Amino acid sequence: HVQLVESGGGSVQAGGSLRLSCSASGFPLNSEYCMGWFRQAPGKEREGVAAISPGGQLTYYGKPVKGRFTISRDNAEKTVYLQMNSLKPEDIAMYYCASRKWGCTGELRAEDYSAWGQGTQVTVSS
Repeated sequence: HVQLVESGGGSVQAGGSLRLSCSASGFPLNSEYCMGWFRQAPGKEREGVAAISPGGQLTYYGKPVKGRFTISRDNAEKTVYLQMNSLKPEDIAMYYCASRKWGCTGELRAEDYSAWGQGTQVTVSS
């Protein structure tokens, strides 16, 4: 069955960096799957952070993270990454990896993704 496992979360000071990883198993992370990162802070709705097209040529970012976060993928290693730089306290959230078969829609909507990981916590201190 499809399994997504996130790692790399932790606690950093404002201005610091973290690199999240999402390891996929149970399905071929190849050119058929759009992969996304979402986050959810306590008391808030799940928010789209970034997505990457199946072949990696196209990327999409939410406005709050554009210019600071970078999504990438290594299909051979079945891993998707989220490099987060210049972290801010408002980036505090549980970060989730998700997959969607076929192409990305161009919009970061959680309902477009069918498989989800358990999440990894990111904390930023000011």
